[in-house]
Amino acid sequence: MLQDIRIGLTQFEAKVGDTERNLQEIIRTAEAASSQGVSLLCYPECALHGYSPKDASDIADPLDSMAVARLRECARDLGLLLLVGMVEKSPERKKPYISQLIVFPDREPEVYRKVHLGRIEQHYFTAGDSFPIFTAVGVRFSVGICWDWHFPEFSAICSLKGAEIQFAPHASPVVSGDRKEIWKRYLGARAYDNSVYLCACNLVGTNNRDKEFSGGILVFGPKGEVLAENQDTQEQLFVVDLPAKPINTLRSPKRQSMRDTFFLADRRKELYKELLELEIEKMPQMPHD
Repeated sequence: MLQDIRIGLTQFEAKVGDTERNLQEIIRTAEAASSQGVSLLCYPECALHGYSPKDASDIADPLDSMAVARLRECARDLGLLLLVGMVEKSPERKKPYISQLIVFPDREPEVYRKVHLGRIEQHYFTAGDSFPIFTAVGVRFSVGICWDWHFPEFSAICSLKGAEIQFAPHASPVVSGDRKEIWKRYLGARAYDNSVYLCACNLVGTNNRDKEFSGGILVFGPKGEVLAENQDTQEQLFVVDLPAKPINTLRSPKRQSMRDTFFLADRRKELYKELLELEIEKMPQMPHD
């Protein structure tokens, strides 16, 4: 059963090549969140290192790095759960991962590695291959990073595995448009279909590499409704309370009303094998004059 929780989301400016500056800002924001009673604080994609695929191998850190050790110390000192985007160096892989580090205040950190990489990202990063669920501060939650959210299967799997809150950290640039308006076209549907809270945040400002990010913080309820959104375009800590009752009602086996339907409970998965087998039908080539 989900418990009431106060979470924080950050609209964060991350500078490529200046991990120390980014780390100090992460810690400063965590201190501010702790003073407001936040239990879980989520930062955008690659907040620790900045987002720049071409620089990924040069800026990446392993999970046993000094930067990660300082994040662990921060979480422990504040009693705060931190979800921090980073570029993760792997001893087994030539190319790093785009990862979300889950820093617990009382145990070893865990990690989610971005499964769905964008076309450009595939040249510079290694894709993750699992959908972990994390449990802490009275909630079960999952993380999907940016491009992951264009694949409905991802959110469904996480919900079926028990996630009650799903976090969507992004590194979406200005060139892609108004991020919050774009999110409203599909993230609300992910929340509604899977009966979860869905909490999105984005990088903002410039990255030291001539790329500017559009920002955006948006929280959807389990019926797809917008619960909260920021209006500022500067770096920001955004705090929101998520009540347990809506999720617990939807997931109760004793629910009576159609308005309380947990749609995933009525799947006919025996008919879905085609989903694994079908490929995109290629468009026929048009004859040239």
